[in-house]
Amino acid sequence: MLDKRARHHKINYIEFAATNLEATKKFFNEVFGWEFTDYGPEYTAYEGRGIDCGFYQAEKVSDSSNGAALPVFYSENLEESERRIIRSGGTIVREIFDFPGGRRFQFREPSGNELGVWSDIS
Repeated sequence: MLDKRARHHKINYIEFAATNLEATKKFFNEVFGWEFTDYGPEYTAYEGRGIDCGFYQAEKVSDSSNGAALPVFYSENLEESERRIIRSGGTIVREIFDFPGGRRFQFREPSGNELGVWSDIS
């Protein structure tokens, strides 16, 4: 367990809107191995894989083109992560590109939230 100073003022939890909670849970389970806990019919959460996260039933979703934050995962194999995302129903919205320090791509999960994946491994 981190001491209190190590946790103080660090991002601890992120919540996302989701138009389809079941599809979102299935996607993140297949791609990243997340296991969810439901808190009623309109909220689900996972923990223990970096920053803990929850999804709540809503009509709007996170999209960086509208100024939303873009959560980005790290991958040791960018192409394999991309294949898993596509195979599990995700949509690539920005193909793999280089940037100073690595490469990344951006995708939408089944509820429409936009996220990214990056790697510093070529």
